Amino acid sequence: MSEYQLDNKPPPVEAPPTFEDSQAASSSSTDAAHLGPPPDAAAAPKYVEHPLEYTYIPPGGEEPPPEFTPYEAEYFISGKEIVTHDPHLNEDGEALYRFLLSQSTTRPDYRVHLRGTHTEHRTRSVTRTDSNGHTRHETETYTETVTDFDFYIDLTPQIVHGPVHWSLPDAEPAYRGQMFMQVDALYDPTNAEPAGGDPEGQPMHLGRRKATKQEKSAAKDRKAMRKECGLPPWVAPAPESWFEQTGSGAPPAAARVLESSKTLRQWADEYCASDKVLKEFTYTKVVYGWNTANLTQALQAAIRSVYRHNIHVSFDLALHKIRVRADNTLARTLSNRCLKFLLCVTLVYPFLWLWRRFSARGGGRWEPPGASPPFAPGGGARWQQAPTGEAMALVGESEGEWFQRWEGAIRDAVWRRRRSGEALQPFVPQPYFYPAPHRPLALGMC
Repeated sequence: MSEYQLDNKPPPVEAPPTFEDSQAASSSSTDAAHLGPPPDAAAAPKYVEHPLEYTYIPPGGEEPPPEFTPYEAEYFISGKEIVTHDPHLNEDGEALYRFLLSQSTTRPDYRVHLRGTHTEHRTRSVTRTDSNGHTRHETETYTETVTDFDFYIDLTPQIVHGPVHWSLPDAEPAYRGQMFMQVDALYDPTNAEPAGGDPEGQPMHLGRRKATKQEKSAAKDRKAMRKECGLPPWVAPAPESWFEQTGSGAPPAAARVLESSKTLRQWADEYCASDKVLKEFTYTKVVYGWNTANLTQALQAAIRSVYRHNIHVSFDLALHKIRVRADNTLARTLSNRCLKFLLCVTLVYPFLWLWRRFSARGGGRWEPPGASPPFAPGGGARWQQAPTGEAMALVGESEGEWFQRWEGAIRDAVWRRRRSGEALQPFVPQPYFYPAPHRPLALGMC
């Protein structure tokens, strides 16, 4: 377990070795042309923690749900999503609420995918025939992308059971029953007067309106910031100065919790009350707690010490979306990929799309609520505040500690050109053959 305080700065670390320094100690054989020297734990790059990781993130989300009996609905896996057309979920808000709560306790599949490629220019002989029937042989040059390594590491065990249930704030653009994004706002952006009351202090009510282009763009940027910095979806990353302080050494101020006027149960009731033919309710599991932007840089630096070509790092999430769709023949047909493809080929689907988009009883989407399981070992890890009032960071294994535990296995897998669909296991030293010029293969240990 690790615990960080705001007034403690991360210790200075040495810069990772350059590829030229590493390549100088490597063999000049053809097989090792695209790789550096064998992995050396002493020369491995160190993870640098940023001041943003020492920020106190207050708890948020909804109150924990009461004890309940989950509703066992029928569902199926479509691609990387969970889809259901259960009729009871489209009629009873309580059943839908319990179904979503039971599904939220299952951790989504989360993995980091590492891949390295390089481009080779090759030649080949081709035979061409001109319009006069004359045949000639030519040599053409083409480019081919070669994959040197391709593997992934399973991050699912790092996720804690018991997610926090949340719903987006009223001012955040989201799908709230229409086929376009909306916000629940007190004021109409085209009118300075309050939308639900008068300027003399009378009570004002929320008014749902279409989100503006600027609001959707700002919401997209905030979502990207939360994902990269490991912030939960109920935390406001604004103001922008909060992120500008990350390189100054001074810790940013505490984050602000966003609040919604509706709970998950209320959204479920609103969905069930709708009579739209192609309605859809989406419940999303958002993983938070790790700064994936910093972790990506650390992974690239570790791989760069033994590899000099193109590096691709991505964090893939699966089974994190639960889609509840209407129980009718048309909705089930559109959920079938083969039948949907046939509708596209026969040019029927474009008309269905227009009807769903513009008809009052066509389609409707609800996507404001979700659940957020955090990264931490074991259970009970939370963002906490010390009794003295000092801001504390997440208690548990940070992304830096995870990286230090896995960097040896990652560099070894890159050196061995691992290409496998199975998850990489923790590092265990194994013998390998290191070719060198003018001498037999030497047996060493990494």
